[in-house]
Amino acid sequence: MPAPLLQILSVNIGQPTALVVGPNTSSPRTEITGIHKHAAAGRVRVGRLGLENDHVMDRKYHGGPDQAVYVYTQEDYDHWADVLGEALAPGTFGENLLMSGVESAEVRVGERFWAGSTVLEATAARVPCAVLAARMNDLGFVKRFARARRPGFYARVIQEGDVAQGDPVRCEAAPEGAPTILETFDLWFGETRDPDALRRALDYPLAERLRREIESRLSELAEA
Repeated sequence: MPAPLLQILSVNIGQPTALVVGPNTSSPRTEITGIHKHAAAGRVRVGRLGLENDHVMDRKYHGGPDQAVYVYTQEDYDHWADVLGEALAPGTFGENLLMSGVESAEVRVGERFWAGSTVLEATAARVPCAVLAARMNDLGFVKRFARARRPGFYARVIQEGDVAQGDPVRCEAAPEGAPTILETFDLWFGETRDPDALRRALDYPLAERLRREIESRLSELAEA
């Protein structure tokens, strides 16, 4: 059987949009978010901080050089189509790039992807939040997303360039022993208390937010 084709299926950018978070709770709030993303026509410039004309509003938790681009895959979308009973449009999960030919959970930290004239490096799993739940109109979606263990991955931009729908993708393996994206997801959500496992993860090019989380856990273990 031939290997699956790695390809960019959609390039998505988002404009600032008001979204009511927690509409069925006692304390709903309105946030301006860029999670509503739509397919862009033509080639899109990818800079150090992400895609041109894409808006990231909450920069405390999103964006930055280590989380400049969010990638989800068709294989992940196929899973959700089965679970939800309907096909979802590209950009539904707020991804910048929809890619085919790979399971996001199996990508490893440090794995690199050539798409168009851009080179990306996987850094961490996406951590779901209440904004995603509001986007999906499901207050329980954060837990559903976590249980599905299909997080998609953040990437830093190693080489600026441009990318478009239909671009083939070439992959370069991560350094030997690098954790998978799913393993980084488990480091965030799980109860990992093995200091050696946590220290090993720090040997790889993690996103800074995840690195700080691991360092904090190590400090707590040292003080216990």
